[in-house]
Amino acid sequence: MPTQVLDIPDPNVTVAKRLKMVPIEIVVRGYLTGSSKTSAWMNYNAGVRDFCGVRLPDGMVKNQPFKNAILTPTTKGEDDELIDPPGIFAAKLATVAQWEEIADKALQLFARGQELAAKRGLILVDTKYEMGYDEDGTLMIADEVHTPDSSRYWIAETYEKRFAGAQEPESLDKEFFRLWLREQGFEYGDKTTWPKITDEVRLSLSAKYIDLYERITGQKFTLPPVGSTAARIEKNLEKYRIEELAIKN
Repeated sequence: MPTQVLDIPDPNVTVAKRLKMVPIEIVVRGYLTGSSKTSAWMNYNAGVRDFCGVRLPDGMVKNQPFKNAILTPTTKGEDDELIDPPGIFAAKLATVAQWEEIADKALQLFARGQELAAKRGLILVDTKYEMGYDEDGTLMIADEVHTPDSSRYWIAETYEKRFAGAQEPESLDKEFFRLWLREQGFEYGDKTTWPKITDEVRLSLSAKYIDLYERITGQKFTLPPVGSTAARIEKNLEKYRIEELAIKN
């Protein structure tokens, strides 16, 4: 699938094509899990069986795989809300033909992501995609793809044993941070309950992200010298500033 990425002149910078974004968060799930209000498990555990237009069977347990990956879109806004295809069409967020292409691409991307993750000893559990149309009307993948911010990853080697023992899978994403926030009394949407984030928590989250980076890419993650990032970015973006000035003049 074509992407909006034009160049990556710096590890911290992506130069991207401007797209007309699809106003839907395209969420694909391979397992019954999650802790947010829009997650499959939280809704299933509350008795929901018709989930975003997908009929879920009775008798499932947390962290169990679905027979096939499911598509569970949400709206984009201050608070994401679950929506089904008829709701998408009624709100004119996408046409039937557009949604069919979006759904097809999303499920193929997810299958490919799971395949690549499995080769690295990981399970791609679920993910969120952003998509948009370019000036020619071509559907393109936008933003991040299969990162720990947009996706959930588990360690494949220990999943079966931990699942059989009703233990939480070993996770390499930000789920532990969501759970930590909840333990501190944080309520999503209520900024007054935002806790002080300790250095210990920051380092733990960084360690998980670095571990996941190295597992997925097979490359060693190298920290840049302290204080060098801003100057490096400015240098690497210099050619774009020159081009911008040339266009203005």
